[in-house]
Amino acid sequence: MTTPFPFTAVVGQDDLRLALLLNAVSPAVGGVLVRGEKGTAKSTAVRALSALMPQLDVVSGCRFSCDPDSPDPACPDGPHEPGAFETRPARMVELPVGASEDRLVGALDIERALAEGVKAFEPGLLADAHRGILYVDEVNLLHDHLVDLLLDAAAMGASYVEREGVSVRHAARFLLVGTMNPEEGELRPQLLDRFGLTVEVAASREPDQRVEVVRRRLAYDDDPAGFAARWADEEAAVRQRIVAARELLPSVRLGDGALRQIAATCAAFEVDGMRADIVMARTATALAAWAGRTDVLAEDVRQAALLALPHRRRRNPFDAPGLDEDKLDETLEEFAEDDDPEPDGDGPGGGGGQPTPDEGPQGGGDTGARPEAGEGGEPQASGAGEQSAVRAAEPFRTKVLSVPGIGAGAVGRRSRARTEHGRTTGARRPRGALTKLHLAATVQAAAPHQRARGRSGPGLVVRRDDLRQATREGREGNLVLFVVDASGSMAARQRMSAVKGAVLSLLLDAYQRRDKVGLVTFRGAAADVALPPTSSVDAAAARLESLPTGGRTPLAAGLLKAHDVLRVERLRDPARRPLVVVVTDGRATGGPEPVALAGRAARLFAAESVASVVVDCESGPVRLGLAGRLAGELGGTAVTLDELRADSIAGLVKDVQGRAA
Repeated sequence: MTTPFPFTAVVGQDDLRLALLLNAVSPAVGGVLVRGEKGTAKSTAVRALSALMPQLDVVSGCRFSCDPDSPDPACPDGPHEPGAFETRPARMVELPVGASEDRLVGALDIERALAEGVKAFEPGLLADAHRGILYVDEVNLLHDHLVDLLLDAAAMGASYVEREGVSVRHAARFLLVGTMNPEEGELRPQLLDRFGLTVEVAASREPDQRVEVVRRRLAYDDDPAGFAARWADEEAAVRQRIVAARELLPSVRLGDGALRQIAATCAAFEVDGMRADIVMARTATALAAWAGRTDVLAEDVRQAALLALPHRRRRNPFDAPGLDEDKLDETLEEFAEDDDPEPDGDGPGGGGGQPTPDEGPQGGGDTGARPEAGEGGEPQASGAGEQSAVRAAEPFRTKVLSVPGIGAGAVGRRSRARTEHGRTTGARRPRGALTKLHLAATVQAAAPHQRARGRSGPGLVVRRDDLRQATREGREGNLVLFVVDASGSMAARQRMSAVKGAVLSLLLDAYQRRDKVGLVTFRGAAADVALPPTSSVDAAAARLESLPTGGRTPLAAGLLKAHDVLRVERLRDPARRPLVVVVTDGRATGGPEPVALAGRAARLFAAESVASVVVDCESGPVRLGLAGRLAGELGGTAVTLDELRADSIAGLVKDVQGRAA
């Protein structure tokens, strides 16, 4: 077994370590979401936490880690004999992003259940993680159907496996810890809210601290056991402090003054629901216990807000995470009470390990933040010889632009697809393990053979060849590739602002529908891939916001570049179907025969039946209709900027499907 890197040897990352330790003290806090760039010790710190967790008493032989003092009465391995227990370390279970549903919740032997009436159940990762830690690396890439199962288990504290009337239930209460790189896409709001705390991490810019990180890592790689032995005393001290804090936790008093500060803070930052208030209260209580105090102070409330609220105040993926600390301090001061107890200074760690205001999480370097629409600030300067970037207009709600036909891509919410989840549309023989039984088709296949198989009892004699897999239809995510004209003909400030607002609206829709997005721009003499296909809509919004304009209109170059992007992406992810959105006024200038060349480039998409939409940005009293001609060459449809709004886009979807059929 590999020796884990010691938790106390992690350099810096004070907020990350504090958030993990608070959950070790009080698992009711609800887990931690760690956001940050790659290579910042996110996974190292999380894996190291398991060694500090207090050991558990579990019922001997129970696969579901029942507590001997209060065993689960519905445990599949029960009923349990009293008194038989064993002590073992708390488990840390890792959930791979590509795991199957059966691997997560467990598998039920349908063949034995039908033929013998026996609940033969193999526990999954949720059972392994009960009373321990469930760790999801790259949690933002987790498939939606697994997210749904996690949400159910986190809400109910139990996992249910139901197959055609046969059900198994077991307890599943765990500390949920996730890590993610925001550049790779955001997390679903429902799962985001289930994490009690969130921490933004970044690599230190201090040379001395970076040197120490490298020194410790090299020492660990050379001799993991020896390195861990050198930190054994520090690890033991933290482990003992966690135990002491757990014992003190029931005695911590959360006064009315602290509760009023918590409620006022959540109201001031307009967080949704009441979960934030509850998490803040539990976090502040854990902070006091960690500091060795029995009273919650204003500084505990402040630190709890910095950890529990940043991810709950975001309204859309383009909002920057983090809190306005000046506003936080004003709110806490307004609702402070004069009779708040003073810190006694006797507990270990003094003030609870809270950083000073300058050290609190600021939301990091979220470059995807979009400036508020309508602000009158000056646009940022751009390179010589080009128009400076303009701000995007306010985004609006759109309806679905779907790709026609039925695909088989990654689970999402845009286009029809054959998936493991959704409505049942038929049955087939299983290829490999049976995952979704079609009961009627199975019975129909087995019924003619009952006499030949010597059936004598009430049970149905079912063999492997009789089983039928249900085929289901759901929704998939697509690759939405934006091809944006940034030439001089688009450079009018009001016009380009409206164009950016429209693309931003479609980006927001792509985020909600779990699509990948890409951005190709063309201007001057060439086209550029401003953003290769990615799941990070924030990154696309940032590139769009800083997009300058000017120069000629190399439309053909833009289309050819987009075609090349699709060709490469088809090799990487052949199941994901593309939707090309060309944003242009249809003009083509520069080089010999630019219009004819653009037409030939467009016909490449039509020949491959790539679904496409042209957003016509032409304005003024005299219009040439060039965007409509381009849409005809692409085999797609054209829509004006005004028609992109929700009420008008329904007809557009029908046109896209009709042309591609």
